[in-house]
Amino acid sequence: MTSSTTSLAKVFAPSKNKQFGLWAMIAAASCCALGIMMSSQLVTQLMFLAAGLTFVALAMLQQGAGWWAARAQKRLEAQLIALVGLDAVPCFTSDIQGQIGFQNAAAAQRFGAMPGATLMSALKDHFAAPAAVLYRLQARASHSGSAREDVATRRGHLRLSVHRLTQVRYLWRLEEFQDRAAAGRGAEMLSLPMLTANKAGVVLFTNEAMRRLLGGRPKRLDRVFTSPILHSGEEVEVSAATGPVRAILAEVEGLGERREIYLLPVARRASDDSMSADFEHVPVALLKFETDGALRQANKAARDLLHLDGAPEMLHDLFEGLGRPVSDWLSDVVNERIVGGAEVLCARRLGGEVFLQVTLRRIVDQGRPGVLAVLQDATELKTLEAQFVQSQKMQAIGQLAGGVAHDFNNLLTAISGHCDLLLLRHNSGDPAYADLIQIHQNANRAAALVGQLLAFSRKQTLKPERIELQDVLSDLAHLLNRLVGERVRLRLTHAPDLGPIRADKRQLEQVIMNLVVNARDAMPEGGTIRIETEALTLRDEMRRDRAIVPAGEYALIRVSDSGVGMPPERLQKIFEPFFTTKRSGEGTGLGLSTAYGIVKQSGGFIFVDSTEGEGSVFQLYFPIFAGAASAEIAAPLPKKLVLRQGEGVVLLVEDEAPVRAFASRALRMRGYTVLEAENAEDALKQLEDPGLEVDIFVTDVVMPGMDGPSWVRQALRTRPNVKVIFVSGYAEEALSEGQARIPNSTFLPKPFSLSDLTATVQEQLH
Repeated sequence: MTSSTTSLAKVFAPSKNKQFGLWAMIAAASCCALGIMMSSQLVTQLMFLAAGLTFVALAMLQQGAGWWAARAQKRLEAQLIALVGLDAVPCFTSDIQGQIGFQNAAAAQRFGAMPGATLMSALKDHFAAPAAVLYRLQARASHSGSAREDVATRRGHLRLSVHRLTQVRYLWRLEEFQDRAAAGRGAEMLSLPMLTANKAGVVLFTNEAMRRLLGGRPKRLDRVFTSPILHSGEEVEVSAATGPVRAILAEVEGLGERREIYLLPVARRASDDSMSADFEHVPVALLKFETDGALRQANKAARDLLHLDGAPEMLHDLFEGLGRPVSDWLSDVVNERIVGGAEVLCARRLGGEVFLQVTLRRIVDQGRPGVLAVLQDATELKTLEAQFVQSQKMQAIGQLAGGVAHDFNNLLTAISGHCDLLLLRHNSGDPAYADLIQIHQNANRAAALVGQLLAFSRKQTLKPERIELQDVLSDLAHLLNRLVGERVRLRLTHAPDLGPIRADKRQLEQVIMNLVVNARDAMPEGGTIRIETEALTLRDEMRRDRAIVPAGEYALIRVSDSGVGMPPERLQKIFEPFFTTKRSGEGTGLGLSTAYGIVKQSGGFIFVDSTEGEGSVFQLYFPIFAGAASAEIAAPLPKKLVLRQGEGVVLLVEDEAPVRAFASRALRMRGYTVLEAENAEDALKQLEDPGLEVDIFVTDVVMPGMDGPSWVRQALRTRPNVKVIFVSGYAEEALSEGQARIPNSTFLPKPFSLSDLTATVQEQLH
């Protein structure tokens, strides 16, 4: 108690600087008194008196402050002695730099007297990184008044707590706990290998059995175990001095967030390849893999599915197609980086045509960690996925083809229209006349090619009518015979009771011609092309090639040849645009895609069967048309329209400037007054003038901003008697629903000629 009191008194004793200041002020006061005695002038004596009194007052104040501080120190001294003087736990006080000032009897006995030493030097041999721990605790205590932390030591763990006494002084308390296993020589005497480690993986202690097994003292757990994740009760691989050793890991949670790890011997198994009856006969394909990917077990369903013969197998030898190494996926599951999950993989042994859904899960089998794989046949699912992707691709190509065709129709309208204007100023004797005719003919050929793109995208304008297939095919036979040539024979067979269908006659003829030409080209050595019709009744819906044919009555057209045929991989692509088996320059690849688009747009279905070396058969299904009696009445022949000078005001709305320029010139040449607008908003703004008289609207359908039908409906509210002509590079079907609600309207497809435009305007007005 005496030593503690003495130490505490030393801590709080007045400093030498303060004593020196007191004596200095006393000396200054004495000098002032001497000055008073030596001076004869009253003013000087008063000055010395005032200065002396000031120094005396300062000295008294300092002495009083020292007395008050000493009294406070005595109170704090008494409190500390009463609080921790007899505490069985070592206690220290330190200043802000960590220098020890007071230590109780327990601290002096445990660490020895340490006058002037720092707390860090006292604890440096007891746990790792004492400076960081002390700094962290002191910072927390400065902020909140106190702090505490448990630290692992060589003998166990230490509970270190600190309290802030003043702004510059702290009280520390060190409570030590010894480990159960490490107490005395208990852990060293164990025959089981044992070690302790902290939560960061640093090895703190190893017993003699562990050191013999490992051949030394390891510093980290990753030097001992090959797996970064350890589970109690599982079999692990230990990096022993003599090589890898397998053992059962048993882990006990120690004090201070420490891990006590014991290694137990692995019990011998009668047979590592033995399988339980439940695993063997479960009706699901199951595989068990080691953590390195080696196949451990496979039940009967898995062996039959993968054609396994019992030879050693690895996971990456059985499956492929993951997009990364399959062994990496297994490693992620083993090390619990991912839960597992399912992937569709290709079975290597089955030729790459069989796909399996493989689901991996981490398991522990008799203490041995591994991976369980559950297999399900996903070949049909993969096929459906490929078909869906193909369908999406065809849809995307169709949308692209339709958009390209729309833009080309605008260009062709401007080209052919301005060519028509030039032809009006040149007669057949002019040198430029032949060149203009060539431009006009090639523009028409380009328009036909664009029509094929629109046919594939099912956005062309069709004019369906009730037709008899026998009549159409019979009328077409003469032209087809000329197409096939002399070495190929054409045979046409009709069903007697074939009903009528509803389709565009011209487009249907184009489909038959495309199929016959392809059949002819497939028979370079000659052969026979058969065109047969059949009345077919489907009692149930038919599913084929991603299509569903509803039940009902159909007219079937079958076009077959005895040519070279096609392999299966080509059959899936023949309806794609620009896909052709012909050499470069012999075909555009649009014939079958055009036929496909026309048949689909007509409400029918087209299928193909082909055998390489034997020929191909195309089958076209068209639903029987049961229209009203009025539909069977032949439409009257259209009267020949004689073009004449027109009268009236035309509001022309077209966002393409070249098309608008051509159309306005053509109409003005026929005598019409033309008002131009580049968009719907401009047209509506012009119509705001109540004095403006307009007889007919000629408007594009698709424009930036408001489309054609929308602005026309708005304009007709105040001008209900104005006629309307819609023009578009898309099919009329894209407009039909909106056009049906607009009276006095008609449709003019692009590209149109000068005469087409003026004739349509004249017909609408008169």
